Amino acid sequence: MTARLIDGVKLAASIREEVAQRAAALTAKGIQPGLAVIVVGSDPASQVYVRNKVAACEKAGLHSVLEAYPATMTQEALLDRVRALNADPKIHGILVQLPLPAHIDSHLVIETIAAAKDVDGFHVSNAGLLMTGKPLFRPCTPYGVMKMLESEHVEIRGAVAVIIGASNIVGKPMVMLLQSAGATVTICNSKTRDLGWHTRHADIVVVATGKPRMIDGSMIKPGAVVIDVGINRLPDGKLCGDVDFESAKEVASAITPVPGGVGPMTIAMLLVNTIEAAERAYAAK
Repeated sequence: MTARLIDGVKLAASIREEVAQRAAALTAKGIQPGLAVIVVGSDPASQVYVRNKVAACEKAGLHSVLEAYPATMTQEALLDRVRALNADPKIHGILVQLPLPAHIDSHLVIETIAAAKDVDGFHVSNAGLLMTGKPLFRPCTPYGVMKMLESEHVEIRGAVAVIIGASNIVGKPMVMLLQSAGATVTICNSKTRDLGWHTRHADIVVVATGKPRMIDGSMIKPGAVVIDVGINRLPDGKLCGDVDFESAKEVASAITPVPGGVGPMTIAMLLVNTIEAAERAYAAK
């Protein structure tokens, strides 16, 4: 068998169109949704992500502010900027691009962002709300994965799901979202003993380790749905995921490509979180 491709580009375009309609409706009421993106330093990957986020905002009719600072920016100066944006009524979402330079405490920066403007969903209060099943913001990448599963009509309730990678950004919130949807979830990592035993028993496999092609077709249950969150640049300059796509697609029922899978959805769900923040701000007026 050859798996169906889960087209993140097409689905993200549909979600961005819906966001644009919601943004236009809010703007007509006198409140234009606004997102501020802060990047510190010159990490090449961060620069690309930030440009894509800002361009997506502008296309959807959101007000976007990009603030780029040198790697020498002090922690206190960054915290001051975050506090100023917290108080700015024109800004409904704040995103500080990670990673930050080593001298800046990322956790402290995230906790300084107002929880109501934390459109990444990383603030500890938002993580707690997600844990209790009442999320204010869902982290963008796991949120995008859930939308992809929904678009494929994947039966999550009762399914066995294996997540490889336990980060606060993807793995842990992915567990919460899948559990809330009724899946039985196992969270693994790249050092899990007999990892293939776990993945071969899974109906849904989500891989987010940053290790190129670590999961191949022999590790996948026939008919499983495979979501590849990883994006890695090989020595020849080509991009690949954490899943060996060529072998996996011959076993899975549906699979995300890299690129063109989860990546576009992450940005689309950032826009959704921003529009939701703006709608809440309007409702509270």
